Amino acid sequence: MIVMERPVRFEHHRYLGDKRTQVVYDVDALPESEAHRIEELLEAETFLCFGPDTLAEAANRGYRLWKGQRVG
Repeated sequence: MIVMERPVRFEHHRYLGDKRTQVVYDVDALPESEAHRIEELLEAETFLCFGPDTLAEAANRGYRLWKGQRVG
């Protein structure tokens, strides 16, 4: 599986959230075939990064991991 690179403006952030859907993407684990999701998110300017940059912080803010990245 080829994994996408982090977007230039977010090279220090692993998790990017979509404000419209309250979904968070793990950019480091997102396959290149799904890169269009991040590109569209950046184009629409409806993204959010988290501090600290953790899945726990994203969940604390009400975001859930994108279903394509959930295990189980």
